[in-house]
Amino acid sequence: MTDEPRDNPEDEFRDMLREFLSGNSSVDPGQLAGAAGLPNDPATIAALVSQLQNALRDGDGGINWKLALDQATQTAAPATLDVTDEQRAAMGQAFHIAALWLNEVTYVTDITTEPRLISRTEWIRETMPLWTQLAEPVATSIADSLTRVLTEQAPEEFQGMIAGASQLMRSLGGTLFAMQLGQVVSQLSTEVVSGGDIGIPLLDEQQAALIPQNVDEFGNGLDIPADQVQIYLAIRELAHARLFKHSRWLRLHLISSITEYARGISIDTARLEELAENFDPSNPEELRQAVVSGALIPEKNEAQLQALGRLETILALIEGWVDVVTAQASERLPKSDAVAETVRRRRASGGPAESAFATLVGLELRPRRLREAAALWQAVTDAVGSEARDALWSHPDLLPTSDDLDDPQALVARLTIVAEGGEPELDEMDQALEDLLRDDGGERPTEAR
Repeated sequence: MTDEPRDNPEDEFRDMLREFLSGNSSVDPGQLAGAAGLPNDPATIAALVSQLQNALRDGDGGINWKLALDQATQTAAPATLDVTDEQRAAMGQAFHIAALWLNEVTYVTDITTEPRLISRTEWIRETMPLWTQLAEPVATSIADSLTRVLTEQAPEEFQGMIAGASQLMRSLGGTLFAMQLGQVVSQLSTEVVSGGDIGIPLLDEQQAALIPQNVDEFGNGLDIPADQVQIYLAIRELAHARLFKHSRWLRLHLISSITEYARGISIDTARLEELAENFDPSNPEELRQAVVSGALIPEKNEAQLQALGRLETILALIEGWVDVVTAQASERLPKSDAVAETVRRRRASGGPAESAFATLVGLELRPRRLREAAALWQAVTDAVGSEARDALWSHPDLLPTSDDLDDPQALVARLTIVAEGGEPELDEMDQALEDLLRDDGGERPTEAR
């Protein structure tokens, strides 16, 4: 007598789980690749199966982030071009010119290491440590919640087996998440043109770098001489690197703010329970979409909204400052406005950071107040000069606030009074500002060069 076919997804899930944990899984590896958001090609599927077997054998509940690096580099390698001697000569010259022009308009500390030209795979290797640091809180939260929900949803006869296999299940989930991260970072390596392209310093704070292959692709079809594109992007990258070198507190402050926010993210267990109850192993797309789209992350609470507001403000201030300084330093380039407009359009369409952070950390880090921040920095520059402007980056308490973005003239008025030797009514922040802008003799700051 033949068994009657079963259409109940819960029964299929039970059978899949039993087979999977016993090592006799009949699950199509292509389905697992789809659940991880990976290409359904033989090489990728073979690598996925191998990694899952390792997780089954060695799983301790942790996430093996080396998988993310391996996945990203293997995916990016076939389309990665090495840096040519011609590119080294042209972009080395671009960095040299950029440094000279920046010296004329900024007072932030110069970097002490030579700018670099790197390939896509080099960018992946050198930025992956930070990507994993930013992604880990959410990855851990999802893995813990998924394990808990699956344990609670499992039939009573499987409770003991599931409970004993919780670390194994976390390892399997971590494997899929790490490989998904690798896929995202691989895609990013084709989009970014420099180390600071997404706003935060993915490379060391003293390092500036361009990716010549992507710089060339950025300039294709723009009807702008290649050397002008290279110089403009070199100016932006050097300005970004110099800012983080000058404000040594900034990188740690920014990254800590992001990771602390991510640790506060909870997972929508009701949504997870719904997915577990209705999971169809022949169609893992719904589960994949829930994980990678942020659908498992519920609406932000008040504390998270405040933290997000602070993050958006600091990111806007960074990008706005870079925009203003780059515009000053690139005035000699006939096509600088055209390159700047291309950068703005690229950023307005989402930029390389948005999808990555929204997926991995639950944050959309497009600086929505960038225009206001750039206008503020320009107003400060016009009023008190570049030196006083750049001095505001010396300490986090001196930076403009969200209120200053709303009313930049109030900040300009305070700075002008201090610069002219007046005595404004000082709160704690203003007192620190006055102490910074004045020397011991009470002299006005030197005008910008």
